[in-house]
Formats: sequence, C-alpha cells, structure tokens
Amino acid sequence: MQGMLKKFVLSNYKNFKDEVAIDFQKVAGYQFNTDCLSDGLICKMLIYGRNATGKTNLGEALFDISLTILGNRRSTRNGVLLNADSKENVAKFRYEFSFDNSDLTYEYSRFANMNLRDEKLSLNNECIFECDFSSNEFSFDKLNLIDAETAVVERFTESLNADGEETMGESGLPFLRWLISNVALKKDSLLLRLNEYVKGMYQIKVSAGLQLRGGIFFQGFYESLENPERLKDFEDFLNAMGIECQLVLRRLPDGQRELYFAHEQLVPFYENASSGTLALADLYRRLIFPAREASLIYLDEFDAFYHYEMAENVILFFKEKYPRCQIIMTSHNTNLMTNRIMRPDCLFILSRRGTLTALCDATGRELREGHNLEKMYIGGEFESYE
Repeated sequence: MQGMLKKFVLSNYKNFKDEVAIDFQKVAGYQFNTDCLSDGLICKMLIYGRNATGKTNLGEALFDISLTILGNRRSTRNGVLLNADSKENVAKFRYEFSFDNSDLTYEYSRFANMNLRDEKLSLNNECIFECDFSSNEFSFDKLNLIDAETAVVERFTESLNADGEETMGESGLPFLRWLISNVALKKDSLLLRLNEYVKGMYQIKVSAGLQLRGGIFFQGFYESLENPERLKDFEDFLNAMGIECQLVLRRLPDGQRELYFAHEQLVPFYENASSGTLALADLYRRLIFPAREASLIYLDEFDAFYHYEMAENVILFFKEKYPRCQIIMTSHNTNLMTNRIMRPDCLFILSRRGTLTALCDATGRELREGHNLEKMYIGGEFESYE
C-alpha cells in the first residue's frame, strides 16, 4: 500500500520565519465529504491566501525533499533563501510519513547557499542515523532497523571530502540519497517506499502559456494522442470539465502532428482554444498523461483561468480519479469555500504572518454542513487568521 505524508513542518524559509505546518492528521469529526480523507488523513486540501502570503513558497519548500533525495536539479529561482528577519542561519524541514504501521521521519536543515547543515532519519521515534555536516559528526548506529546494516558508511564519509574540498551536503551527498543508491535493499524496504513516494510528488502551477509554446514543444504529447484511446481519454476529460468538443489529430506533410477541434473545417487546437481550455490541456499533459502514479500533488493557483463551475469540476474529478492521492490546491476563489465539495477541516487560510489555519479552527463557532462558509469568510468571520 502506498504510504502517506502525515505532516510537513518548515521554518526560516523565505517569508516563513516561524514554524508553519501542513498537518494532514488534524481531521475533525465531520460525516460529509469523506472522500476528502484517506486512511484517516486529509488527502484533499484547499489553501486560501491573499497575494504575497507565500502559497507558492510553501509548495516549493514542500518539494525540497525531492531535490534532496532524488538529486533533481534545483532552479536558481527556487533556491533556498533564509527569512530576512531571522537570526537563524539555516532553513529547517521535517517530513513525517506513515507506511503501514511504521512512522518514518526525515528532517534536515540547509544554509543559505543550499548546502546541508544536518540530516536525521527516525523510525517510530528512534533515531536511525544522524549527520552533522558542519562539524563532521555522524551516527549510524541503528541502520539495522531499516535493513541497511551492510552499508559501508566509511565510503560515504570519505566522499564528503573527496579531492580535498571542504563539502557540506549538496557538495557531496545527503546520506539518505547515498544510502538508497548504494545499498541492496529489500523490495519492501521503507527507504524504497519513501523513494517511490517522493518520485510520485508533482508540483504544478497551472498555466495558459501553451499559446506561446505549442508546436514542436508538444510533439511528444501529440504522438501519444495518436493512440485513439488516449485521444478519446483527453477528449472525455475536456468534456467532463464542461468543454464540449471533439478532437482530431493529423500528421502533417513535414512529419509533425497537429491537434484540431473537429468541425466542418478543422480548427487548430492550441491557436484557438480559450485560456481555460489551454490550462486544462496543460494540466492533463503534465499530470494525467504521465504513467507514474501520483502520491502528492501541489496545484498552485489551479483555477486561475477557470470559471468557478469548472474549478468545482476539477476538484470533483481529482477526488474521483485520485482517491488516495494527497492533493493540495491553492486558490483565491471563495466560491470553492463550500461544504458542497470540501469540508471545514480541509479548507485552510494562509496568513501574511505565515500561519496555516483550518476554517474549523479559525472561529469560535462550531462549523456545520449547513453553514455558508464563503459568506462567513466575506463577512470577516476568519479575518483574524488572514
């Protein structure tokens, strides 16, 4: 069974000076919209926040683990930046996972130059290993608890100062990444399951920029649509979102492929589709099209180009297609602040102070299914948490 992220805690990162947590465990006792939950955890979450509250920064911080474990290339735009008002010299990250009956916690801190200062892995609150790269102090005493006792840790510590260069973390390797790559682990290893979870994490900022990037850029996607079933699936997706259309794919004389709306005369898709339709196409191409099963999806401003009814359709689609996937969506659209599709413990406000608060915790009232959450929000019920 796929694992779940139980909690993510961040501090001293960009606009987040103090600790901010995404806690999937804080489930209230609501009996409606239970499809927002999975295995007793929140799996569908909608975050509201005014401009410049850090919704994008929060997503980038959450996905720092993919850079750490997988070694994915870090964009300089998304590089770690410490909070400008803090005296701390590192940003801190903590991820708490659940895999069946095992709780795995991975935590580390980074300097402003993105090097690791330290990292630690714990299993059921027992430390497995701990590395302090700034002082070159390491503890690998409990690797046997994750069936990694065969690791030749001397090779790791030697690699940190290879070629006589002073290194910390990213200049060498995070130990967890090294461990996964260099030890023969069992197929059901918690480390491999963690690695697969991280590989299934997607961060997507929905965009209508396809108008500027079509053609050759999407030939791989077009090629997949030559499969009639895949083309029909894409067409059905658009129709389910309220875009009534039929699609045709043609191969041009130069070998390139072109997608069209099917009418008496074919109409090129990317040159004529609305910004909302293009945003849906981008979402499909980047998320639904890949074969890898998604574990966690962070959809930043997912409905920026959508009518509110289409935005509701997208949420309903995700709840049906990805029942166990943990999906975090950010939005400014208060029409989505409703118990018809979500619930008060899955709707959050991100404040300018860097706090993240569920609606059910942002008022002294006991919120019920019949409450008009949007009206309460506009009326200032939750303004002290903004």
